[in-house]
Amino acid sequence: MTRTGKGRGADGVPAGTTDAEAVSRFVERFAAELTEAGIQRMASRVFAALLTSETGSMTSAELAEQLRISPAAVSGAIRYLSQVSMVSRERDPGTRRERYVLHNELWYETFTRRDQILTRWEKLLREGAETLGPDTAAGARTAETAEFFAFLQREMLGIMDRWAAHRAAQAAGTPSS
Repeated sequence: MTRTGKGRGADGVPAGTTDAEAVSRFVERFAAELTEAGIQRMASRVFAALLTSETGSMTSAELAEQLRISPAAVSGAIRYLSQVSMVSRERDPGTRRERYVLHNELWYETFTRRDQILTRWEKLLREGAETLGPDTAAGARTAETAEFFAFLQREMLGIMDRWAAHRAAQAAGTPSS
């Protein structure tokens, strides 16, 4: 993360320079937010470090050094982040080292996968509502939960379409509405 412009940033660091301590503080603050939202703590830290790296990729050794953690901790975090498709592994050309890389469309892909989960949950909840019976409190509650997931899925598709249009407008240099 590099500062741009002239003078000094809000933290007193000369603009145009990288302040490793400020970046580290940001990584830890963002990781704490991700952890609060339910992502494993070490995976949150590794993800935040990758997000803030200039290339969006780092080796295990780079992650361990930056975060001051063991290679085993990096490995466990990467395993989790890979399982939830937030990062992928790539070989450094000509070496045996692996690089851990953020996906280009990270948030889009993450929410698209959530959409697939919502579809499965909705279907299962509708079956449960039928099993419980529409005239029971449990059946009505389960049916309402299924309807909520159906609503959420429809809204998510619209949001993703608007996001794609927004990104296309940005790439074309035109303001999006």
